[in-house]
Amino acid sequence: MFKARISVLALGVLSAMQVMADGQADSQGFIEDSHLDLFFRNAYINRDYKDGRQDKAEWGQMAQANFASGFTQGTVGVGVDAFGLYAIRLDGGKGRSGAAGIDFFAQGDSGEAVDQISKVGGAVKFRVSNTVLKYGDQMPEFPVLSYDNSRLLPEYYTGTLLTSKEIEGLEINLGRFTGESRKSANSRDSGRLKSLDVWGLAYQFTDNFKGSYYGTNIEDVLDRHYVNLNYVLDLHNEQSLTLDFQDYYSEFDNSFGTALNAGTDGSKSTRNNIWSLAATYAIGAHSFTLAHQRSTGNSGYNYGGYQSQGWVGDGGTSIWLANSYWSDFNGEDERSWQVAYAVDFGEYGVPGLNFRTAYVRGDNINDRSGRGEGTEREIFNQVQYVVQSGPAKDLNLRVRSSILRVSNNASNYNSSGNELRLIVDYPVSIF
Repeated sequence: MFKARISVLALGVLSAMQVMADGQADSQGFIEDSHLDLFFRNAYINRDYKDGRQDKAEWGQMAQANFASGFTQGTVGVGVDAFGLYAIRLDGGKGRSGAAGIDFFAQGDSGEAVDQISKVGGAVKFRVSNTVLKYGDQMPEFPVLSYDNSRLLPEYYTGTLLTSKEIEGLEINLGRFTGESRKSANSRDSGRLKSLDVWGLAYQFTDNFKGSYYGTNIEDVLDRHYVNLNYVLDLHNEQSLTLDFQDYYSEFDNSFGTALNAGTDGSKSTRNNIWSLAATYAIGAHSFTLAHQRSTGNSGYNYGGYQSQGWVGDGGTSIWLANSYWSDFNGEDERSWQVAYAVDFGEYGVPGLNFRTAYVRGDNINDRSGRGEGTEREIFNQVQYVVQSGPAKDLNLRVRSSILRVSNNASNYNSSGNELRLIVDYPVSIF
């Protein structure tokens, strides 16, 4: 089945290559088009649990160097990408580290978090027209395979990815990855990924309407499909209405489903369908969002983590749904509703400053305890400021907090607590 999908998409790529594109023809050269960027992050996350669990917190400083060469001139352009990662622990020693949802620094056998992390990675790339083939260490960003860069260091994957943009407005991706580096560990394949195939396309139908489809097959774990439709209705006087629909359908391998404590009785497969529909009304500097999200099937939506720890291994941010904050509101049979408000203070003389608040409530949660339908609710707030000029230009400061409360009859699914995140990002372009 997967080979058939690959054949169809590959045929589309070859057909598209005959239509248009001169990307490689515009190449200035390997050195001339190269870039070197540095990125610094200071991050702190604190989780104050309310169910008797020990509180967790980690604090660290990281530095990242990214080099991207141009392509050599000619029909087939050749280039390389490389990166280096380094992080040092500032807090979160024995007893405070080890929360799977923070995971700045992996714990050793003694329970003590490592003091520092250093890794390097690289990839070779080839370009013909507007089609690029890359092999090596990469940080993919797709709805079904999205590396986690929301903590201290990023995850990365090792494999092959083909990206084609031969037709204006259309992007096609085909990839296979066989290694995953955990964000909190020094080793390259600490995630112990077996193999992950990903495919998909995104198309801009009009200026206001776009859609995408992506799929993935992870060996011995799952088969997943994703659809997104996004439409922006322009209204008068700086007003707009955006409708965004997203849907994931997943079928899990029975042995993996059994580990999830989901339904796996013989011919009955373990499956989940989860979708969200969000409507955002924007007027000037203000935006208001209403969203509904619903999960069905005999399992919740499971993603992320590492196969070395019994999880999926498809990236820590592979949930592009409306109601995803600290909680993802992705429990079995869960239904959730969101109301949110955001403001951009640039309209009021403070460019770079914005604020968002949201309230999400979920119910009908089946945590397989037999104690009835569980509920959860979250209040989310985030203030963000980006320096606009001067020596610290592009410095990004974020303060984010969540208050999450989960009913006792959903405690097998999630935990109550208060979370605080303080993150400072500073990108620097060298050339």
